[in-house]
Amino acid sequence: MASHRRPKPPRQTYATVLTATAVAAVALSAQPASADPVPDPTQKGVKAQVDRLYEQATQSTEKYNGAKEKADALQKKVAALQDTAARKQVGLNELRNRVGAIAAAQYRNGGMDPSVQLLLSSDPDAFLEQAALTDRVSDREMTVLRQFQSQQRELAQQRTQASKMLEDLQDIRGGLGSKKKQIQGKLAAAQKLLNTLSAAEKAKIAAEEERANRATPRTDLGNEASASQRAAAAFAAAKSRVGMPYVWGATGPGSFDCSGLTSWAFKQTGVSIPRTSQAQANAGTRINSLGDLKPGDLIIMRGDLSHVGFYAGNGQILHAPKPGAQVRYESIARSGMPFMWGVRI
Repeated sequence: MASHRRPKPPRQTYATVLTATAVAAVALSAQPASADPVPDPTQKGVKAQVDRLYEQATQSTEKYNGAKEKADALQKKVAALQDTAARKQVGLNELRNRVGAIAAAQYRNGGMDPSVQLLLSSDPDAFLEQAALTDRVSDREMTVLRQFQSQQRELAQQRTQASKMLEDLQDIRGGLGSKKKQIQGKLAAAQKLLNTLSAAEKAKIAAEEERANRATPRTDLGNEASASQRAAAAFAAAKSRVGMPYVWGATGPGSFDCSGLTSWAFKQTGVSIPRTSQAQANAGTRINSLGDLKPGDLIIMRGDLSHVGFYAGNGQILHAPKPGAQVRYESIARSGMPFMWGVRI
């Protein structure tokens, strides 16, 4: 009698595919960061490697953003210090003229006091010690000379400080160049992998990305209110950027990276938050549970805190996800990035 039992589902084959994928992922993660990944002959394998390279590029982007923020702040300090020194030099020149007038008056009255000569030559400290013991310099003149000495010292200190800051700024800018090359290298390696695919495989990946972008207008965000008017306004600003492309290092208004979007959105409300995702992770009140988030709260993703977006409601994140993508809504659960915590600004 023939058997009517249903054939067992091909679980072994499925397990074999999963095992092979896991082995490939381990092999990829074991490669040095600077090495080009070995192309996988399957479209799925190549896409996984490309996604990993994009993740590494976004991680490097946040490091670049942090260094650039530091360089920009240092540049402002240097400029302010140089401006102060320039104004102080003007005042010092005026005092120098007054000191010269004191010296000329003494010369006309019987010769210049040796202590004034000393001041005008090399050692104002010694002059002031001697001037206190002579009656040839009046109290008023003494005040001018002490002021001259004090401003000389301050100007020298400010110029030394500015010089040190400029050295630090040069070092930071050198590091920026290195980080920029790392990012460009990751993106180039990703493109190299994509170029190994057939036209049909490329079209399939492009179609998947396009579907993710097109799904954004239909995303159900629910109707939960934000925790504050400030968060609501920042979230509204971010929503107005849906469809804008991801560009590493960009802060809007026409393109963004992940922390560029969140910092830009809050800036539109008059609130300044740090530039990088790592710094934004500690910029407000921490919310540890996804269930406690409100629309407009920041969401910090990945163990190294290298990704950030807005909680959009109903389990969705609004973010600039990766190179080649647009600002869009996505399910947090399906984003492929672990949730670390939320931040309420």
